[in-house]
Amino acid sequence: MDLIANLATGFGVAFTPINLLYCLIGCILGTLIGVLPGIGPVATIAMLLPATYALPPVSALIMLAGIYYGAQYGGSTTAILVNLPGESSSVVTMIDGYQMARKGRAGPALAAAGLGSFFAGSVGTLILAAFAAPLTELAFKFGPAEYFSLMVLGLIGAVVLASGSLIKAIAMIVLGLLLGLVGTDVNSGVARFSFEIPELTDGVGFVVIAMGVFGYGEIISNLSQPEEDRQVYTAKVQGLFPTMTDIKLMIPAILRGTALGSILGVLPGGGALLAAFAAYTIEKKTALKPGEVPFGQGNIRGVASPESANNAGAQTSFIPLLTLGIPPNAVMALMVGAMTIHNIQPGPQVMTSNPELFWGLIASMWIGNLMLVILNLPLIGMWIKLLSVPYRLLFPAIVLFCAIGVYSTNNNTFDIWLVALFGLIGYVFMKLGCEPAPLLLGFILGPMMEENLRRALLLSRGDWSVFVTRPLSGSLLAAALVLLIIVLLPSVKAKRQEAFVEE
Repeated sequence: MDLIANLATGFGVAFTPINLLYCLIGCILGTLIGVLPGIGPVATIAMLLPATYALPPVSALIMLAGIYYGAQYGGSTTAILVNLPGESSSVVTMIDGYQMARKGRAGPALAAAGLGSFFAGSVGTLILAAFAAPLTELAFKFGPAEYFSLMVLGLIGAVVLASGSLIKAIAMIVLGLLLGLVGTDVNSGVARFSFEIPELTDGVGFVVIAMGVFGYGEIISNLSQPEEDRQVYTAKVQGLFPTMTDIKLMIPAILRGTALGSILGVLPGGGALLAAFAAYTIEKKTALKPGEVPFGQGNIRGVASPESANNAGAQTSFIPLLTLGIPPNAVMALMVGAMTIHNIQPGPQVMTSNPELFWGLIASMWIGNLMLVILNLPLIGMWIKLLSVPYRLLFPAIVLFCAIGVYSTNNNTFDIWLVALFGLIGYVFMKLGCEPAPLLLGFILGPMMEENLRRALLLSRGDWSVFVTRPLSGSLLAAALVLLIIVLLPSVKAKRQEAFVEE
């Protein structure tokens, strides 16, 4: 009964005209950046963080959340029609989605992606609503030792689930942790690693790193590609509705994708991307029905399942953020930044101290998912036209918007130069095949880890055994160790690399 009362409160908050407007703005922006290749939700949310200063906290978070799950929808449009992943988790959708489009079945492919996304998004939000309260109760049992151990588990999870080389993922996390140390020491008040640059005594700005590595890094990477590589699929989308055969194949695939995405979305570092890859792998292992198109040649299950998984993962990744204050991926790390801007401390106390924000955000996700189905299916022609916008017109606007956003945060020109520097660093990361998302997680969790480590050692009078003698803390560290051992096993290592490479 409490859940129904809480959801009623949430819908009361979400259905106010201002929150509905910002939910719609977030969904439209999310779809737009999902459709346009090379501009991901991380870069967009990073660019819009300064703009949320003037908004009420609930409206700001509702809009940013809409951008995140809206991008999951929009990414599938580009993947199916142009064979370009508008969003990283749409990489798998390209394999069968584009083949369906080439055979004149773009309509059913887009419908499968849209309907699968809506169902999975709704289920993911229901899971978030149902499990948020019990997890928040558990979170109140956490002391400094438990939080430190949980963050260690989170960082190891981010390494394990990062695509590509384990060494590179570890390097990114360590670099993020080191960047988090720049600034003034909380305990002694001494400036650390500031190299006598006055602007660095307050540390490196979160928005600066996020905009530089993701925003400018993506732009430099895209400009390095020849313009003729941007092919546009111009055929008209006809007949949106799937056939009865398609529906029979889609339903089990959507259910499997939703279940997998809901579980993997909670894990640190993986979220929507790993869920999409895992869902596609499972579909390929499932036997083909008589007369069914092989995978890689336009199988509708290869579109429905990954799209369901990445949307369910996008919704359930809010669980560790809202209940424990731990961001499981780069977008959630940005949400922590947005909450901090509005003086909201992420964690279990959000539900008790700010229930309107907590339940209003959850309720807005249902409304947002409904808006996205309406935005994506009937208005598909409008989104296709956007794909013909030349990148040379698009990138100067993004660069300018980033620069204005960074300057307005601290009214400091030094930050603009710093963003440019991080943009070059982000481009180097991409060339080296390093995934920058773990860096952002390391940067966010680093200062929190240090604070909880010091607090735990102060309370235990310098006794390091406190991390293993406290049952909850010891269990979390044991889980982290098991995770590390498993991923280092040669057979698991090979399977992990195989999961991120699709033919």
